[in-house]
Amino acid sequence: MAKIVVFNQKGGVGKTTTVLSLAALLARRGLSPLVIDLDPQAHLSALSGVFINDGRDSLYGFYQEARQLAELIHPGTGWAVIPSHLDLAKVDTQFGKGPQALNRLNAGIVREKLNTDRPILMDACPMLGVLSLNGIFACDCVLVPISADYLAIKGALQVERTLRALERVFKKPPLRRYVITRFDMRRSMSWDIERKLRQRFGAELCETRISENVSLAESPAHNCDVYTHAPESRGARDYTALLDELDAAGFLD
Repeated sequence: MAKIVVFNQKGGVGKTTTVLSLAALLARRGLSPLVIDLDPQAHLSALSGVFINDGRDSLYGFYQEARQLAELIHPGTGWAVIPSHLDLAKVDTQFGKGPQALNRLNAGIVREKLNTDRPILMDACPMLGVLSLNGIFACDCVLVPISADYLAIKGALQVERTLRALERVFKKPPLRRYVITRFDMRRSMSWDIERKLRQRFGAELCETRISENVSLAESPAHNCDVYTHAPESRGARDYTALLDELDAAGFLD
């Protein structure tokens, strides 16, 4: 099944919220997703109910001690998680950016057949380094959240340049979709940003927009996803629409 990495080289655009929300909805639909936290801050791990004291029991153990990915899977609050740890920040300095290093996560997933019967969602850190590149090389689709502010447009263009630069080294370049987050229908700026992004990315920009929503902002404070915190909220409806759009486009196959 699908392997999707959520990535943007700009922080604060809703990457972790997007992975958390999609994982929660996939779990509710009985698809048993596996979430891989590639961000050393480990926010996604914590929001999924997984806290790791020893870095060797996180994804870091896969890189540093060659542990099997399957050994590092922990039960989360409704879905399985390969958690992160602050030690994961060492990976960029410990490994070079050669093809073997950048393809390591993908090789592990394929070797252990981790996505034969369930989708995999990966939360990449905003830095373009070994970890985020491992996510990109391992995925079938790059989902790029773009918050509705003008600086985010620059971040989206930077992501586009990065992906285009990598195309020559992919056997099969991953598909990509851009999704607008923190969209406020009352602000003309939001509509202007959508227009500019539509002109730039065309059909690669999702029709679904994730609205600025109090419930999405509040749910992390309750250590849960929006479907647990406020299943009838606008934020929950928007992420349901996004998953349906990705599914209809074949991204979950």
